Amino acid sequence: MSPVAADRLRPEGLPDRLGGDETLVMGVLNVTPDSFSDGGEYADTPSAIAHGRALIAAGAAIVDVGGESTRPGAPRVDEDEELRRVLPVVEALSAEDVVVSVDTMRASVAAASVEAGALIVNDVSAGRADVDMGREAARLRTRAGTPPVFIAMHWRGHSDVMNELAVYEDVGPESAAELAERLDALREAGVEDRFLVADPGLGFSKTGEQNWRLLAEWDTIASHGLPILIGASRKRFVSSLGVDRDQATAAISGYSARQGAWAVRVHDVAPSLAAAKVGDMLRRSGR
Repeated sequence: MSPVAADRLRPEGLPDRLGGDETLVMGVLNVTPDSFSDGGEYADTPSAIAHGRALIAAGAAIVDVGGESTRPGAPRVDEDEELRRVLPVVEALSAEDVVVSVDTMRASVAAASVEAGALIVNDVSAGRADVDMGREAARLRTRAGTPPVFIAMHWRGHSDVMNELAVYEDVGPESAAELAERLDALREAGVEDRFLVADPGLGFSKTGEQNWRLLAEWDTIASHGLPILIGASRKRFVSSLGVDRDQATAAISGYSARQGAWAVRVHDVAPSLAAAKVGDMLRRSGR
């Protein structure tokens, strides 16, 4: 059965309201001064919380809070600074019943954020950047008593070297095999499949051509048998099309929904929400 016809895969551990047969929209909330598209706009706690509320009002099902930029060339921030940026925002939004994801590569930040109310850990390194991440993710329990959902992305290295690592014979199978290794390592650390989500890592150690090729090979993206998150929003390969980057992102969101993605991660929620609804309808109608 093709991914288009198959039932959409979803992780366990999230509120029932996120359990329908629709692709979810995850809104990006960068609490950073140096992110590639909105650095500095929401770097202080009040403006970050306000933007998180705006993302939900626009239709986002999840708000992904990050305190460290992963744009190419970005320097790492220290642990204390990352915690200072994200924890007040995670706590405030979680207290308002917002489903919060924390975008971090540090086990300590993941643990503190889940304690503050986050239900999802979004690790772009899939546990490679911090050897304690897998064990910590398996140990953690959300306020609902379940492990957090863990999003594992294909990643080859930190921002200062990622572009140098975009060397493949065949990007689809190679990146899928490398992500499969990380998923196995997370399983060995105790993370259960029912809480795992796979992200192919668009824009990370991949050229523009490689990103498009990977997107076109959906069977490869879906080969892990896990729910899929697609994060293409405003990335260089999207912006290079010469059209509005949020509209182009929305087109990818619609395509991803048509294919059965669990969620799309975007900066501008409204156009991607509309596109995902169209993709969902086409997917259901094509069964």
